[in-house]
Amino acid sequence: MDLSRPSVRLHLILPRRSARMAVALLTLSLSAAACASGTTRPSSGGEPLRVVATTTVLADLVAQVGGDLVYVTPLVPLGGEVHTFDPSPSDAVTIAEAELVVLNGLGLDEWLRDLAQNAGASDVPIVELAEDLDGVEYLEPADHAQEEDEDEHEGEDEDEHEGETANPHLWLNVTYAQKYVGKLIETLKQIDPDDAAGYDASGAAYQQRLAELETWVREQMATVPDENRRVVSFHEAFPYFAAAYDLEIVGTIIDAPGQDPSAGQIADLIEGIRDEGVSAIFAESQFPSSLTQTIAEETGLAVVTDLYNDSLGEPPVDSYVSLIEWDVERIVEALQ
Repeated sequence: MDLSRPSVRLHLILPRRSARMAVALLTLSLSAAACASGTTRPSSGGEPLRVVATTTVLADLVAQVGGDLVYVTPLVPLGGEVHTFDPSPSDAVTIAEAELVVLNGLGLDEWLRDLAQNAGASDVPIVELAEDLDGVEYLEPADHAQEEDEDEHEGEDEDEHEGETANPHLWLNVTYAQKYVGKLIETLKQIDPDDAAGYDASGAAYQQRLAELETWVREQMATVPDENRRVVSFHEAFPYFAAAYDLEIVGTIIDAPGQDPSAGQIADLIEGIRDEGVSAIFAESQFPSSLTQTIAEETGLAVVTDLYNDSLGEPPVDSYVSLIEWDVERIVEALQ
């Protein structure tokens, strides 16, 4: 299934407040669309369940579980940045026509819940895959989420940062991604009970594929020498990956997408890299690499600038499984 959406433009990286302003501006559009289109499951005709997911990664998980039983649309396009995504009027219509909305949760994509609920589309079921998972050791969010200047947010709603209680990037731990899939299977069966057997079968097959992927990741990461396991990442995207596969993230280059560090912060990071014996710098393909390259040149470290986390890419990085394989191959190579 083709998950790309050529009609959706790739927005510039903006501060998170811009995305929230766009949500407010789009509320009226979505209200009108919601009134014009129903959200109940078609009872006949064999039509696929219409699902909207925030990211291409989540959309792929839905597609793997649902197969031909679902038609899934990601809102944030390939290479987009979910933290700072700016919804468009066409996204409002897409949400209004959905029968299920799939979020990550934990504050990563709360703008979509706000967009749907504030527009009166509360009858559309919403599932937040990262929330309340059994057996997950939730990690603290980035420090900036807890130490923001109160003056900067004067006049904003008290609940504006509600949900940012843990780092949201659980899916980069394959075992946790399996928990996402388990939650998806049960959600799809609840919404579409007539096709429960299909979701069970495709979901079980995909869970087996993820179990094999987890074994492969551990085998690959075991080849990294113990002395080469201290790294720096571009932002707080990899702590669950690091915790699962025995890496130590010494620091990050930026606090959050759209927030460039000061010259003093960069100098402190370079000093820390030298003091802590860091082996490599990890950055993601959707972010500019100039700052990462500058720090690498100052420290002499290996740098990987084409990792993926919350967005898929063009082939061969066009599925969750291939994303993990791509990242692991590059991480292991850099740390050897």
